[in-house]
Amino acid sequence: MTLIKSISGIRGTIGGKVGDNLTPVDAVKFASAYGTFLKNNTSKEKLTVVIGRDARISGPMIHNLVVNTLIGLGINVIDLGLSTTPTVEIAVPLEKADGGIILTASHNPKQWNALKLLNEKGEFLSGAEGAKILEIAEAEAFDFSDVDNLGEITINDAYMDIHIDEVLNLALVDVEAVKAAKFKVVVDGVNSSGGIIIPRLLELMGVEVVKLYCEPNGHFPHNPEPLKEHLTDISELVVKEKAHLGVVVDPDVDRLAFISEDGEMFGEEYTLVACADYVLSKTPGNTVSNMSSSRALRDVTVGHKGSYEASAVGEVNVVELMKKNNAIIGGEGNGGIIYPESHYGRDSLVGVALFLTHLANKKMSVSALRTSYPEYYMSKNKIELTPQIDVDAILVAMTEKYKNEDITTIDGVKIDFATEWVHLRKSNTEPIIRIYTEAPSQEKADVLALRIIDEIKAIAGI
Repeated sequence: MTLIKSISGIRGTIGGKVGDNLTPVDAVKFASAYGTFLKNNTSKEKLTVVIGRDARISGPMIHNLVVNTLIGLGINVIDLGLSTTPTVEIAVPLEKADGGIILTASHNPKQWNALKLLNEKGEFLSGAEGAKILEIAEAEAFDFSDVDNLGEITINDAYMDIHIDEVLNLALVDVEAVKAAKFKVVVDGVNSSGGIIIPRLLELMGVEVVKLYCEPNGHFPHNPEPLKEHLTDISELVVKEKAHLGVVVDPDVDRLAFISEDGEMFGEEYTLVACADYVLSKTPGNTVSNMSSSRALRDVTVGHKGSYEASAVGEVNVVELMKKNNAIIGGEGNGGIIYPESHYGRDSLVGVALFLTHLANKKMSVSALRTSYPEYYMSKNKIELTPQIDVDAILVAMTEKYKNEDITTIDGVKIDFATEWVHLRKSNTEPIIRIYTEAPSQEKADVLALRIIDEIKAIAGI
């Protein structure tokens, strides 16, 4: 089963049997459910939905199916064509649309695709809304329009440029300072839409761009998740080109990683840390990231006299807490920057523009900037259990065992020690506990993870 239905949308591999994979029938079914959900929650006579896709090979097929399904429901479609997740998020409110769909499986390999669903603000749906759409899909409670009331398609391919302009117009983005710094940057666009939009943004900021895998043909040249083990080509090219840094995005351009001038990873966790450091230095305030993100953001925030809060994992949870706490920047440790001055969604363009402005102001190398931040190291593990084992009971037992420590239980169990932490999260689909640890050294993070794994095994009797 590779068809994953969740409150944030539907994703799966292309081909195979209906209900098991993301087949044309499943794409139509879930587009129908989303369109029906929108129609059920409005008194408006005519609805509008913005659609965009990344460069996946299956993109045009899924795109045509989804667009024409909405047309069949009597919904007008603004078709952005090849686009990015944050571009669609920005387009929805600008077009006064009632929702949006991004066709992307984000960092998943090329055989995957997905429907990511947005509300009228261009933000991801809430858990309750997502659950309702799954109910509608299951019941197949669709009512299509007659021939005189079909929707219409409007093609608008200008939104990547509109998005770039919006980023360059942000008050804290200093294009002149970046131009004066004369940066040379290598861009790995993983042969998706980031290969178009990131170089275009950089060139308008006066940056010399070296393109690597920037042909949007959907043939990902490496695993598209921007992790160190997948990024050897750009690391080598940054050094060879004597570039100031490398920029890496995932296929839908909502995750951002940097490579230092020496070819070393800046660290996905530190993308948000660096951008927050710059924003907080200019506009003091609060920050939010999820519970599995680095403590370095908390340290930097406190250093700027702000308040830091941690949310449950998931972009919708981060955004909800950011609004509640009036956070001026936030995001996720996977390289996702959320800057409300632009919009409430992870946006690599915003991250690139803020980071380069920060670097230009600091007048230091990327590696030097990295060493200026608190040193933390993560270990990410999982323990597989048998279906008979009560995972919730294990988490309760771990909570009791560490009841004298700083415990948070809004999303699994997080135990904060003085200099390190562990976050235990159960999978919703299989008997697995994911174990994230962070400490001042890699060795300590690994040792803590192994200790926790042993304790879980002892509780489970395995």
